Amino acid sequence: MKNILFVAFLFSLLNVVYSQENSGTCSKKNKHDHQQLKSATLTVAQIAETEKYDVHFYGLNLNMTNTSTYLNGTGRIDAKARTFLDTAIFELFSTLTISDIRLNGTSVPFTRLGSAVKVSVNMIEGQSFSLSIDYFGTPPTAQTNPLGGSGMTADDSPSWGNRVVWSLSEPFSAFEWFPCKQSLRDKADSSFVSITVPDSCKAGSNGILTHVDTLGNGFLTFNWEHRHLIDYYLISVAVAKYVDYSIYANPVGAPNPILIQNFIYDNPQTLPNFIDDINETVDFIELYYTLYGPYPFENEKYGHCMAPISGGMEHQTMTTQGYFEKTLTSHELAHQWWGDNVTCASWCDIWINEGFASYSEYLMLENLYPAEKNQHMLDVHTNVMNQNGGSVWVLDSLNEARIFSGRLTYDKGAGIIHTIRYLINNDSVFFDALRAFQVSFKDSTATGVDFKNFIADFTGTNLDAFFEQWYFGEGYPTYSIRWEQVGQDALVEISHSGSKPAVTPTFTNPIDLTFNRSTLSDTTIRFDINSNTQVFSISNLGTLSSTNTVVIDANNWVINQTGTIVQDNSLALSEIEENNEILIVPNPSNGLFTLTNVPDFAPILVYDMFGKVVYTATFEAGKKINLLNVVGKGNYLLEIQLPNGNKRMKLVRM
Repeated sequence: MKNILFVAFLFSLLNVVYSQENSGTCSKKNKHDHQQLKSATLTVAQIAETEKYDVHFYGLNLNMTNTSTYLNGTGRIDAKARTFLDTAIFELFSTLTISDIRLNGTSVPFTRLGSAVKVSVNMIEGQSFSLSIDYFGTPPTAQTNPLGGSGMTADDSPSWGNRVVWSLSEPFSAFEWFPCKQSLRDKADSSFVSITVPDSCKAGSNGILTHVDTLGNGFLTFNWEHRHLIDYYLISVAVAKYVDYSIYANPVGAPNPILIQNFIYDNPQTLPNFIDDINETVDFIELYYTLYGPYPFENEKYGHCMAPISGGMEHQTMTTQGYFEKTLTSHELAHQWWGDNVTCASWCDIWINEGFASYSEYLMLENLYPAEKNQHMLDVHTNVMNQNGGSVWVLDSLNEARIFSGRLTYDKGAGIIHTIRYLINNDSVFFDALRAFQVSFKDSTATGVDFKNFIADFTGTNLDAFFEQWYFGEGYPTYSIRWEQVGQDALVEISHSGSKPAVTPTFTNPIDLTFNRSTLSDTTIRFDINSNTQVFSISNLGTLSSTNTVVIDANNWVINQTGTIVQDNSLALSEIEENNEILIVPNPSNGLFTLTNVPDFAPILVYDMFGKVVYTATFEAGKKINLLNVVGKGNYLLEIQLPNGNKRMKLVRM
């Protein structure tokens, strides 16, 4: 979901409800255990009742128009008992009238308490059953349901004048328009949606439009069948006077062209106005197919239904979108992988959906509009640092304003994925890991910790500290530099402070420094950070320029601010260690050289200028370092880890 004009607000009523329902929020105490279930409407006991069955199918057969949200029809829930089940509970908003409920075709009694509907079923473990619920009425608005009121809306487009009725169920509003179980972890195997509308309208939904029935009385029934796993909030309908503009994408490796079916307002001006932007969806699908793996629903379709919203909502296979613009369209499309194929397991971990969809905007620019990528990431970082605190992980998972925070969930979420890419330091491995994650968690849900563990195992990159500081932690670092020239060598002190030091005082991610040299080209060196102040010695760096000597994180890999950068002649080698100067002989070399004044058994690492480790060894006196067949010509950084925990860094030229 992307709302360009999103304003974070919270009704006072929400504050009361949230403070009373402690069971409905996550806490940092249980951040690694998301088994506790949450609901904006059900009690803990009622939630436990819903977990006694698994949903396998949702079916909707509704009468609708494009002028009113009034609904009349039948909702169907097919499920299987996980244990003995005397009664089944589902949700339907209290103002929608239920006229009949049938269990496997036979009418049965039911009771209602608020929006919770309880039906006698008497099923044994493993037994399947089907509930058909006949209902009618008008879904709530924000005035009649302050906790939601967005499940179904009727409105006119302010730009084009079209009247539209559309659904938007994320995160807790599906029950406002159809009977369902609002559990993220319980995806239905499939969903069929049949919508009867005036014959001047079209109705869009998930999956394939298998057929349109002409009823002969001025009405048409649009029959959509979706045969993939789907979460409750991703089922959708949109009704308006549309024209169907369909195109195809042809990703490399796809077995068949992928249909992109677009329901666009039927004004003569609307399609011509957006056609070029709509056509770019082809490029975006083909790009993400390469980056993330096959489009998850390629045997059905992707598409859009226009509705007067200020952004978009990633309804599975058919996004609801207010207009077309490359970052919005690419964001919603990326959700088909991040949010639809793999869905957040709790609203605490909405990062799985929105962080990755937001970072996908950057990837789209990087690949298709490279001149725009740097400013885009700079804007992301700037927005994150407009305030000092806040974690990507959502503490209050019932607070919709916090769930969809543009600063934290979207922008900081995207920013830390960019940093994870930097930590892995190998794009081939990074995107292989994302594709593998999509396969491993296909048709299921995942937490942020699930992602961390999977990526760590796949890439061999330990992300424990990173997640504690950047995902669960708060704030960002401000880096300051003191430096001093010592002949052709340099001493560099890197210090940083956190913007929310009471929560996250230290950030141990590496950081790049770019050195402006007087007679040589600029060089960038990646420094490992493990404390708030560290001093490094860099040999053979060359003569540093007196202006703009050091640039911190020139490529915006890490959300950070720059403090002071000063030359300080009080810096001395004694601030690192008292040993004699470590020498590399010869330097430059052909790749074969010796080291002097290095303690026995000291670990040695050689980095290329992108920070990738290309060689590791343990020092042995008298033994030469041999990089002859390891690396090519160029500059490399040799790191020597000393017994006292300090590190010495030497520039090696070959």
